[in-house]
Amino acid sequence: MLNRLYILMVILVCITTNAQDCPNPVYPANDATNIPLDSTIDWETVDGVPSYNITLGTTPGGNDILTSQFASGSSYTPPLGLPANTTIYVTITLFFFNQPNVTCPSYSFTTEPLTSIPNCTQITNPPDMATDVNPNTNISWNYIYGAEGYRLSLGTTPGGTELLNDYDTGNVLTYNPPFDLPAETTVYATIVPYNLIGSAVGCTYQQFDTKAPSQIPDCTTILYPQNGETNVPLSPLLEWYAVPDATGYIVTIGTTPSGTDILDESIFYTNSTPVVNFEPNKTFFITIIPFNDAGQAEGCIQTSFTTILGCGPYLDFDTGEYVIINPEIDFQSSFSSCQNEGPLVINSTDIAEGFRWYQIDQFDDETLISSTNEVTITENGRYRYEAYNTINQNGNTIECPSSQIFEVVSSEVATIDNIIAQPTVSSLQLTVVASGIGNYEYAIDNIDGPYSDSTIFNNVEPGTHTIYVRDKNGCGIAQKVFTQDLTVEGFPKFFTPNGDTVNDYWQFIQPLESEEVIFKSIRIFDRYGKFLKEISQYSQGWDGNIAGRRLPSGDYWFQAIDDSNRQIKGHFTLKR
Repeated sequence: MLNRLYILMVILVCITTNAQDCPNPVYPANDATNIPLDSTIDWETVDGVPSYNITLGTTPGGNDILTSQFASGSSYTPPLGLPANTTIYVTITLFFFNQPNVTCPSYSFTTEPLTSIPNCTQITNPPDMATDVNPNTNISWNYIYGAEGYRLSLGTTPGGTELLNDYDTGNVLTYNPPFDLPAETTVYATIVPYNLIGSAVGCTYQQFDTKAPSQIPDCTTILYPQNGETNVPLSPLLEWYAVPDATGYIVTIGTTPSGTDILDESIFYTNSTPVVNFEPNKTFFITIIPFNDAGQAEGCIQTSFTTILGCGPYLDFDTGEYVIINPEIDFQSSFSSCQNEGPLVINSTDIAEGFRWYQIDQFDDETLISSTNEVTITENGRYRYEAYNTINQNGNTIECPSSQIFEVVSSEVATIDNIIAQPTVSSLQLTVVASGIGNYEYAIDNIDGPYSDSTIFNNVEPGTHTIYVRDKNGCGIAQKVFTQDLTVEGFPKFFTPNGDTVNDYWQFIQPLESEEVIFKSIRIFDRYGKFLKEISQYSQGWDGNIAGRRLPSGDYWFQAIDDSNRQIKGHFTLKR
């Protein structure tokens, strides 16, 4: 068995890893500062990664703060908190059963500084006023925010130090005295947290009564399933050797080495337990810790086993390869049905023995609508795609499916209703007004983009531009030409005050890459030289009306005088 396990370990190390994406930090963010000392470190989950390891250090990849630990899910709370005013580097390692682990690049954050002494903490073992405590018990206490260490005193009088005098345990949460406590005696324990600023003040003692001495039990050995055993039934009877002097056993079972998703420190008072309905084709990790009144066995080894084969993944010991019967699928989670283009036809390009397509109603009931690699969909809603392979095991044919739920929505090419131009100091701001049932993105002057979700374009030079509105679901691209020409001096050559918000006002626009010009006056005349209107450089501009009367289309003249008394004259066209 040991030789087989050694071969398995060598195989696992030699299997080539596939490229994996590393998770992004969620909290604290990379380069974040002033992070609380009791923070939980969270990161994004990565598809296909069964578990994660985490190390913390003061250098990239370092582990001087926390050596490698398995994380429960995609987060980890350091049990001793974080050191204050420290730049901490987080290194996440992706843990795999069937390929080498992947260590991701480190990222960092900085914790907040200490501002005060810590508060007192509470001793958790033995509890206050406990009786019949074993003399060789450990002393444990809760983490307290901002503590960098703890001092422990033990005595046989209230607040006394006859047994242990203000002993600095360091930054730990449990202490195993190197001596047995006196039997059948009341023991007084005082724990005082401290940090660089000082020690907690006013911490009171807790007391407990010891009993006659006894010893903690030894670890046990599992009888069934044995370590590394495969093809274990889905409802086995787990059994281990009974340990003399053990009161009971703490059993933890998970689908990862740090997992507790099957049993989480469940207590059994016999040396066996039935388990109902393990999942097939999975590896399970089991830890059994005997205990009695003196405490728990120490250093007990975790073992693992794999349930009966099925669709996989499972390890083929003859080839050293992991086998997965389910087909690999590459299928998106949403599709768009473009208006006026007929029914939506979807084809699967996945390699599989069979296919099924289901429509899902509002009650989550499914109706089979196709049994080929192609489906025709005529209405929006939720659907499920399934591809499957089969395998014969023990005379039975087993289907091994992979599936993806997807949604079908309607979409259409956009209609560009308007382009609103707003002059700025030296350019234009264009706002696109589009309608339609699609999900749109916008670009200017290039049909290939770049596209943006924003409908506003800033710093647009006067002139002719083409606006593109693209449906994100692939139903087409709408386009519209916008024109705003200027004279050399920055005055529009025309305007169209028709109420469509495009070129509705005539006003000076500072040309790009030219010195700023300030006008004392801008005066407008008709073609016969009759004065019509004077506007300010900083007003909205002229709307083509005089005293509420709309002037006709035609050519008009302007005269502008800047702050150096330079005169600029020209003409422009009013178009209706």
